Amino acid sequence: MNPSRENILVVKRSLLDALGAFQGLNFEPERYLGALLSRGNNFFLPRAVAEHDPTHKQIIPYAIIAHRDRVLHYIRGKKAGEQRLVAKGSIGIGGHMNDSDESLFAWDEEAYRAGVEREVNEEIRIETPFDDRIVALLNDDSTEVGRVHLGVVHVFNLDEPKVEKREAMITNLEFLSRQELLKRRDTLETWSQLCVDQLDKLLV
Repeated sequence: MNPSRENILVVKRSLLDALGAFQGLNFEPERYLGALLSRGNNFFLPRAVAEHDPTHKQIIPYAIIAHRDRVLHYIRGKKAGEQRLVAKGSIGIGGHMNDSDESLFAWDEEAYRAGVEREVNEEIRIETPFDDRIVALLNDDSTEVGRVHLGVVHVFNLDEPKVEKREAMITNLEFLSRQELLKRRDTLETWSQLCVDQLDKLLV
């Protein structure tokens, strides 16, 4: 989809503030998700507008793909939709939730989870059983990108490390240990840095 014509899911920044604004990771997602995924509290804005409007937060699923104590890492290639993150390392799979799927007529939690599955399946192919848990929310107002996004951090625990890429923007897929990721911390996008710093807590 042409990003300039895409309509993406947002909530008002004032809602996050009312629920309790935070910086970095918040490990009480249930405190927020009921309101964020309640009909009437989320809606769609043109992406071209939302990317430069800090009065709204774009809801972004950020799925960490794990097998035991190792996490999937990749490099964002030149075809990445978010050009500000090109060439950065990442441990998060996911993207903007848009209104292109007509079956997602109501953005409650069920619709959100269906959208997450679609987003992840667009980027990678998981060829093993797994379970999906929402473990945290992620907010970073210290960067231009972060100010307009709110991450919902999922952990996909895989039975086996069997993953292939589907999108050209994903390069150099590999499962790495926390120690290996910490050595690469300076090359990671900010959200991945925040997650790697607390990876032990995320993978519990």
